[in-house]
Amino acid sequence: MKAIIIEDEKRAQIYLQGVLEQIAPEITVVAVCDDLPSGVIAIRKHNPDLVFLDIEMPKYSGLEIVNFFGAHEIQFTIIFTTAYNQYAIQAFKTSALDYLLKPIDPEELTETINRYKQKNKIPQYEQLVSLNESLIKETKIAIPDGNMLQLIPTEEIIYLKADSNYTQVFLENGKKHITSRILRNFEETLKDYKQFFRCHKSYIINTKFVECYSKSDGGTIILKNKQEIPVSPEKSEELLSFFTKIER
Repeated sequence: MKAIIIEDEKRAQIYLQGVLEQIAPEITVVAVCDDLPSGVIAIRKHNPDLVFLDIEMPKYSGLEIVNFFGAHEIQFTIIFTTAYNQYAIQAFKTSALDYLLKPIDPEELTETINRYKQKNKIPQYEQLVSLNESLIKETKIAIPDGNMLQLIPTEEIIYLKADSNYTQVFLENGKKHITSRILRNFEETLKDYKQFFRCHKSYIINTKFVECYSKSDGGTIILKNKQEIPVSPEKSEELLSFFTKIER
């Protein structure tokens, strides 16, 4: 069987490819792609049986694959890799599409591949369209702003900062929203979104934007926008569990 991995994080690419080699040597990874457009080119070139597709990627979401192929062109089986919350997982179950939660568990990967082997190929186009619509609706949160509600895509939030009885919400595009909700309210709202982590009494971060972690001075995170965020000592080990570490 031929497989293609479409994933923007190098560590995740290497990890998934390595686990596949161990648990499913009959699967040959014919291409590893950093984004959806290059993945589409690889799919057309290699005609794979399986495509491991990350949902959260820059520029194009993995769900947008339906915009690159016609209804009769998706003859391969897609296995999504995702960090979405439980509502979104229910959307996967309803659409009967396979998914793997990050960080990927080898046993769950084995079970998913076994399910693929046992069932005949089923056209996925309509399920993909339905899933896309469901998840687009779910990935926005409503932030009070005076008499209005600002609808903010969760993937655009870099971090949130407590400011007395207010919270500042910092976005990827450089914009900032200030809302009359305390940080605890946001912690409850975002608890099902696995990428968000309260690293300090005054901060919640989106871990996908973490670029560097320094253990000095009690612990500091540097985000992709170069913002430095303190880490409470008791939170450091939990923070590191979000990432794959190279063991000695």
